[in-house]
Amino acid sequence: MPYDLKGRNVLVTGGSAGLGEVVCTSFAKAGANVAVNYFNRTEPAEKVRAACEEHGVKAVILKADMTSTADAKRAVEEAKEALGGLDIIIANAGWTKFTQFGDLDAMSEEEWDRCWAANVKVPLALLKTAKPTFIENPEGGVFISTGSIAANSQGGSSMPYAVTKAAQVQLIKCLATTQGSKIRINTVLPGLLLTEWGLKYPSEVIEAVKEKAPLKHETFLQDCADAFLYLARNTSMTGMKLQVDAGLNVQGD
Repeated sequence: MPYDLKGRNVLVTGGSAGLGEVVCTSFAKAGANVAVNYFNRTEPAEKVRAACEEHGVKAVILKADMTSTADAKRAVEEAKEALGGLDIIIANAGWTKFTQFGDLDAMSEEEWDRCWAANVKVPLALLKTAKPTFIENPEGGVFISTGSIAANSQGGSSMPYAVTKAAQVQLIKCLATTQGSKIRINTVLPGLLLTEWGLKYPSEVIEAVKEKAPLKHETFLQDCADAFLYLARNTSMTGMKLQVDAGLNVQGD
């Protein structure tokens, strides 16, 4: 049976800008209450909260660092308290920095660890903290991470990002097969998104990526956000990765 999003309580990490912002407003439009997580910029988070409230739902903002498992756990508890429950987590926040992909000295060990924390440890911490609530919910819970086609390829913003996003896909599969019938766990793998972050790529790189994609354009933000809504509603999918990339990485398995 389809899972009705109206009245559900959703936590979106990294929800104050880019894909996270569109995911927040899309869930609000579908009737869900939204907790908008942000790290250090309050004003954009407040704007997303207000945009969500325009759809007649409850929306709150939560400050937390999603490279910290302690902050991740706190955010889950605060979202549950603020919204009066928790049904869905969108683990959207991640971390990387632009480097020469093959330069093994481009990131320090500390930066590798930060990438691992944001892209693997924090999603696990979010799910572990929410699991008791999800199990208690009459219709269970939903956990969806934002992955990347970098998980299926050997390129992108940095090697640590590609490696940790590949690990995240395996984490999603392992969690989905072990955490019981009441929790659906999936991931969305976007291609090039022209967000504030994506626009940091040189213009010639952006145009080359568009040209390489069979559909000859970037991954549109609303198309990508709609994938999260689809997975949240679909009660027959778990452990899956849904790739939304304009065909850029068709060969990805």
